[in-house]
Amino acid sequence: MEINHSASSMAFAQVISPPPSPLSRSRSKPSTGPPASTAALSSSFCSKLPPPAAGGGRRGGPANSLRCSASSSFEKYQTGSPSSDDVVELPLFPLPLVLFPGAVLPLQIFEFRYRMMMHTLLQTDLRFGVIYTDSVSGTANVGCVGEIVKHEQLVDDRFFLICKGQERFRVTSIVRTKPYLVAQVTWLEDRPSIDGGGDDLETLAREVETYMNDVIRLSNRLSGKPEKEVQDLRRNLFPTPFSFFVGSTFEGALREQQALLELENTATRLKREKTTLRNTLNYLSAATAVKDVFPSSS
Repeated sequence: MEINHSASSMAFAQVISPPPSPLSRSRSKPSTGPPASTAALSSSFCSKLPPPAAGGGRRGGPANSLRCSASSSFEKYQTGSPSSDDVVELPLFPLPLVLFPGAVLPLQIFEFRYRMMMHTLLQTDLRFGVIYTDSVSGTANVGCVGEIVKHEQLVDDRFFLICKGQERFRVTSIVRTKPYLVAQVTWLEDRPSIDGGGDDLETLAREVETYMNDVIRLSNRLSGKPEKEVQDLRRNLFPTPFSFFVGSTFEGALREQQALLELENTATRLKREKTTLRNTLNYLSAATAVKDVFPSSS
């Protein structure tokens, strides 16, 4: 299901650019140039992937290539708080980005209706739904709660916010569209595999982390940056929050990020991310080989 709203319902808020950060984009198809999504994950790889914050959540539990660029920070988020059977009303903020549980999102709010929403939220529970929208596919029906953890109100009534991703949700119905979008939502949780699942989540998470480190290493090499030691990208995250962290780094491929957000199985998400990173690594390996043979062409 998609919420049928045009571009007019897209929030006019500015995503505040954080300091330069990490992976890049890439999509893999056998062709003369990098496929759309690998081109994204490999074209602007940064030297270093910001690791999850020290207080991050702990370890628990179709393939494309894209750009990993963890420009969003990552922190611990509340797990297992609401029940998936709960139906609640939630103000929605359609944005051209995908927010993951645990990710940190800086925003500047200047459109009038969303300033109204902020005034209401600051007097209530500080939580609203961030939901992906674009002019082609419209507004998605799965999003992530953003909780305001810091805010500043300026004299012209603009707001600067720092939000942290919390629970995922699915829109079930629209309550109202003015002055801003409000919907009834249910909470979305990862579920075990239907067949009982024999997947070793720890093994999958370790493999994904290895691919991420390899992608960062080759990206640094291509950009002429010094080699660095292997990083502990997981920082004691359980597989489920780690899978969200990995998805949050794929900044160049928003639809791929949305697909990862909507998956309801950790093993499936990690496998998809593993394939994407492997495709990206293959592309970067080929690009590195070309650079080594023809150094002047880089």
